[in-house]
Amino acid sequence: MVKRTKQILCMVMCIALTACGTLPRGAAIQAEIISGANAPEADFAVYPVTKAFLPSLTEWPPTGDHAHRWLSHSTGSNAQVIRPGDTLNIVIWDSALDSLLMAPGQRSADLRGMRVSESGTIFVPYVGKIRVADRTPDGARTLLQRQIDTIVPGAQVQLSMDEGRVNSIDVVSGVRAPGNILMPDQNFSVLSAISAAGGVNSGLVNPHVKLLRGQQTYRTSAERLFADPSLDTRLIGGDRIIVEADSRYFLSLGAAGTESQHVFNRDRVSALDALSIIGGVNDSRANPKGVLILREYQASALSAGQRGPRQQRVVFTIDLTTSDGLFSARNFFLNSGDLVLATESPISSARVIFGIVGSAFGLINATTN
Repeated sequence: MVKRTKQILCMVMCIALTACGTLPRGAAIQAEIISGANAPEADFAVYPVTKAFLPSLTEWPPTGDHAHRWLSHSTGSNAQVIRPGDTLNIVIWDSALDSLLMAPGQRSADLRGMRVSESGTIFVPYVGKIRVADRTPDGARTLLQRQIDTIVPGAQVQLSMDEGRVNSIDVVSGVRAPGNILMPDQNFSVLSAISAAGGVNSGLVNPHVKLLRGQQTYRTSAERLFADPSLDTRLIGGDRIIVEADSRYFLSLGAAGTESQHVFNRDRVSALDALSIIGGVNDSRANPKGVLILREYQASALSAGQRGPRQQRVVFTIDLTTSDGLFSARNFFLNSGDLVLATESPISSARVIFGIVGSAFGLINATTN
C-alpha cells in the first residue's frame, strides 16, 4: 500500500512539473533569446563575435554617446592681444614747459581706466578715437605714440593693459577651483586652464573635458588629452570648459555577477572589461557559451551604401569556452547603452527539477511514514 501511494504521488508530481512549463529561474536560456533569428519576419539579427567577424564590425556606425568632436592644437602669439572690454592705462610723458596735455609744473598726463569700446576704440584728448583692438599692447603703444607726436612732439607714451571679459575664459566645474581665468597670452591652452583651476577633481570616473565655444560644443576624455599633446588646443576669449564624469554606461542582467548599470571607467571598454566590471558570470548558473550583448542601431545604419547590420536590433554572441571567443571578446568594444546578458545554463533547469524531485521524495517519505 505504501509503495502504491509513493507511485501515485510521484506521478502527480511529474504531471505538476509538466504543467508548470518554464521553471522559475533568474535568466533566459540562449536558445530562447536567439530563437527565430533566421525567420523571414525576424526583426533582429545575430552575429557570433569571432576573429573573422571583427573587421566588418569596425565599419559599422557607432551607437550611443560616441559622436565627440575636438579641436587640434594651434599656435598663437606669446603676447596679449587687446579686445573690446579690456582696460588700458596710458601715461604720456612730456618735458616741454608749454605742453598741450599737461598743466603747468606737470611732467606726465595719466589716462587711466580707458575701457576699449565694443567697436575696439579708445578716445584720447586732442587725438580722437584710435582703434586698438586686435593689437598687442606694444603695437597699440606704437600707434598711439605716432598719433601723439602730431600734437606733442617729443612726448613719450607708456601703456599697460588689464584684461577684460573677452580676454578671459571660464572653467565651470569638475576642477578644484572653478571660476573666471584671465588669459596671459594667446597661447593659453586647455591644459593650462585646467592647471590654473587646480586640476581635475580626483573623484570623477573617466573624466571628460567639454569645450563650449560660441554655439559649438567639443568634447574629449581627459585621458586622451593628457596622452596626446596635439589635442591641447589653444583657447580664445569667452571659451567655457566643463570637466565631468563620463556619461556613457552599459547594463548587465541575467546570470551575471552583478545586475546593474555601470559607467565606462575608460575610453574603450571591451567585452572582457565589461565582464570584469560586472564581476564575471555566475559559476553555478551561467552558460559560458552564451554571453550575449544586445545593441540597437539607428535606422540610418540600414541605409543603402552604408555598411552595417541586417537589422536595427542586434544580438552579439560570445563563447567564453574557446580561445577565439576570448581573444575576440577582448577586441569587441561596447557602445553606450549596450546590454550584457549572461544567459542561464540548461543544466540549471535540470538541477532545479532534481532538487524539486528530491524534496518531493522527502515529503513522500515523511507522509507515508
